[in-house]
Amino acid sequence: MTADLILHNGRIHTVDRDNPTVSAVAIEDGRFVAVGSDAEAMALRGSTTRVVDLQRRSVIPGLNDSHLHLIRGGLNYNLELRWEGVPSLADALRMLKEQAERTPAPQWVRVVGGWTEFQFAEKRMPTLEEVNQAAPDTPVFVLHLYDRALLNRAALKAVGYTRDTPSPPGGEIQRDASGNPTGMLIARPNAMILYATLAKGPKLPLEYQVNSTRQFMRELNRLGVTSAIDAGGGFQNYPEDYEVIRKLAEDDQLSVRIAYNLFT
Repeated sequence: MTADLILHNGRIHTVDRDNPTVSAVAIEDGRFVAVGSDAEAMALRGSTTRVVDLQRRSVIPGLNDSHLHLIRGGLNYNLELRWEGVPSLADALRMLKEQAERTPAPQWVRVVGGWTEFQFAEKRMPTLEEVNQAAPDTPVFVLHLYDRALLNRAALKAVGYTRDTPSPPGGEIQRDASGNPTGMLIARPNAMILYATLAKGPKLPLEYQVNSTRQFMRELNRLGVTSAIDAGGGFQNYPEDYEVIRKLAEDDQLSVRIAYNLFT
């Protein structure tokens, strides 16, 4: 027998109490055929075996995220500007300006989580004035946790919020002294206004949704996630919003195993 893949010279965590760490594994047709020493694994090396020297790096089993919005996140991933790890608000606003300039109409720029004001050197959120200055013409939706969202003037126009638009049940459209929407949406007491407003934005065509979902799954893989339970919710509807996952499964292109809740 020869192996398809051999990982050696590493610290491989087996989750086996009797043999918790080994230096090498050999894999054939998706199954472990050797788990132990370098010599044991390398004995299965053939002419076509891919051999990876881990250089004493650690290897762990794939992680499972038990509450994730992979389906919804995948549909929109390529539409998003990500602020994770951005050190300052000045950097974040510069990124917003650059993204707005290259975003084709009628698409929006969406910043939908993964950041907090406390990561910024300035220790504060952007103001509506700053968002409008960075993106005067392209609609922008900036989500802060699940408590509020900032819409620039172009986004307010796109969704049709005016002084005559009533605040929906469970949410507040903040207004200035003249009664005009400022662009701040407040989830009080629930996030429905945030979901409903974001749902007004244009969607990607199916072909682009497939690409977007694959990109999102690859990012999850990069972080060690290989399986997930999708929690549904948030304007995620069956069957239309599940079509991409079905197609990827049929085409054997899922790099994350997924169990999902149906949200009708």
